[in-house]
Amino acid sequence: MSSSKKKKVDKVKNNFIISFFKKTIVKQIILAVLFTSILFFILINDITPEKILVELGELAPRDIVATKQIIDDEETERLKQEAMNSIEPRHKVDLSIQVKMKNQVNSFFKLLEGLNNNEDKKLKEKLRILSSDSSIKLSENQYIDFLKLDKETLSMLQSNINDIIYQIMSTGIKAEELEYEKEKVEKIFSKLDSLDKKEMELGSTIVNTLLRPNRFLDVLNTQQLKQQAAERINPIVIEKGQTIVRKGEKIDQRAIRLIKKTGLYKENEGIEYKVIIGTLLIVIMLECLIIAYLYFFEKQVLNGKKLFILAIIILSVVAISKGIYGISVYLVPLSAATMLISIIIDPKLAILVNFILAIIIGFITGNDINIIIMMLVGGTVGALGVIKTQQRYNIFITGLIVSLTHVITIVSFGLIRDFDFQYILSKSLYGILNGIFSSILAVGSLPLWESLFGIVTPLKLLELSNPNHPLLKKLLLETPGTYHHSIVVGNLSEAAADAVEANSLVARIGSYYHDIGKLKRPYFFKENQLNKENPHDKINPSLSTLIITNHVKDGVEYAKQYKLPLVIRDIIQQHHGETLVAYFYHKALNGENSELVQEESFRYEGPKPQTKEAAIIMLADSVEAATRSMQDPTKGKIEGLVRKIIKGKLDDGQLDECGLTLKELNIIANSFLNVLFGIFHERIEYPTLDLKELKGAK
Repeated sequence: MSSSKKKKVDKVKNNFIISFFKKTIVKQIILAVLFTSILFFILINDITPEKILVELGELAPRDIVATKQIIDDEETERLKQEAMNSIEPRHKVDLSIQVKMKNQVNSFFKLLEGLNNNEDKKLKEKLRILSSDSSIKLSENQYIDFLKLDKETLSMLQSNINDIIYQIMSTGIKAEELEYEKEKVEKIFSKLDSLDKKEMELGSTIVNTLLRPNRFLDVLNTQQLKQQAAERINPIVIEKGQTIVRKGEKIDQRAIRLIKKTGLYKENEGIEYKVIIGTLLIVIMLECLIIAYLYFFEKQVLNGKKLFILAIIILSVVAISKGIYGISVYLVPLSAATMLISIIIDPKLAILVNFILAIIIGFITGNDINIIIMMLVGGTVGALGVIKTQQRYNIFITGLIVSLTHVITIVSFGLIRDFDFQYILSKSLYGILNGIFSSILAVGSLPLWESLFGIVTPLKLLELSNPNHPLLKKLLLETPGTYHHSIVVGNLSEAAADAVEANSLVARIGSYYHDIGKLKRPYFFKENQLNKENPHDKINPSLSTLIITNHVKDGVEYAKQYKLPLVIRDIIQQHHGETLVAYFYHKALNGENSELVQEESFRYEGPKPQTKEAAIIMLADSVEAATRSMQDPTKGKIEGLVRKIIKGKLDDGQLDECGLTLKELNIIANSFLNVLFGIFHERIEYPTLDLKELKGAK
């Protein structure tokens, strides 16, 4: 292949590659991939901290610190069990058993008394009655011994038995204590001097025969006490940042359990694919929320440089947040992002991004609900506070309001969670600094967005409206007629843009600068001709047309020289579209060589207005110039002229590419008329008064 052919092939390839990468969809895909990748690598370690592979009995290779607050359930349960086991079982005494024993004793002695008083009955009969009627079962010899006792001895023995029963049973006897208590009964009786040995034996026999347990385990009460003891044990909490195992310490079962619970335990060596996929899905999901919103509500952002700006703002704030987190999480400047997005793109989009950034920063800050709520509230206030802001210092005021909302949020959570005053005060100070820092960041970076990306913010446009702007000042001093004309066109355009919901600020500022090209040859334009001499009378129509139409090119050059925003340059270039310079065209047709006159030579080069604002300025420009030259203007004449001009532009095809509807053109006409009627209002004629006549009449 020859070198010339090779160069042609290379040129075709290069052109193909360049054109391929210039396609909007390709740019969008590349931006999406870059945005997803960068955000993924920023968040991966925060969503899932670096895990560690350790085994039981090994020495810790480094300090292992909890990545979040966790509760040591097993240790807590062990302490609760110890507390429950420390509770002595509770018992209750059944007094009815003691009463029953006493009644049995009294019945027995009453039966003995009755039998002793009945001397007619024989011993055998008495023994039969005792055996059958008495609830106290004794041997026959023991019954005989009781029958031998006299009345006084029986009474004394009965009294001692009841006393001893009361003494022993009142404190209660457990089942396992029964034998011990029986031995105790014998010892008590052995110490009674009023009884002989036989009587002591009979008394202890009666008591021990009746003696039974009356103190039983109180299961319900014991369980309640154990439960209360367990509830008094606070959970063993491992705080975020607390060391689980220090470097060089042996890894025990508890350490393994806590490492697993904090999410740091690595099951085996290799890449954690689950973690990577999960993090990537979260990033893509959040990204899709933004894309879906833009697709349905702000589609133009998807096709322009503002999408790139949006990605940079989000990534920058996330990166700054991660860097500043080491100082204090309360300094994360999320509201700076919402203020910038609200000013540069759209306030509603700023609120959505605020929600998404709060989630992202939540991952970075360990999902602290205090921080997330503060970011949501502060960011929303920031987005709303800069809507229709007209001065840069308004952003600082919004920053102070954001600071106030931060303080209120911090104090609210501090009161709810009973934080100490010093903690609330220190965090509130950070909250104040956050709002101020965010406003400084927003104001300081605005010129970067405006110059680097050619973005026109309302603040930039308002600065261009200042009469002291070098170009406006030059226009006022060198072409006062054009300056006045531009101001009136601005009034007309602003009113019309408001009426059809176009950008009234762009329309007004664009009007101020639309004729700056007339600065190059000011006296070739009617409004700047102070005397009746017209330089066009001395030159041919073609040259006049060239001079007139060149004011558009000259205007674009001035705009570039003074670094006017692209939207203003476009208005300067489009505000005449491809309109015919009718006066000189007809003059040429009526002059020499009229057969050589071509209409295209007497038209502006265009392009036609591409936006509603440019089209409105075109119409306002023509309407102002036409009405200014009217003789004896009336409301009817003005209305007829305005509608005629608009219809002429429509019929000439100048409004084909601007997106205005017929309904909107009618609204624009009515808006123009309202302004013009205010300018050309009918003056009230006051009657001539003769003061002398009035004095004479008095």
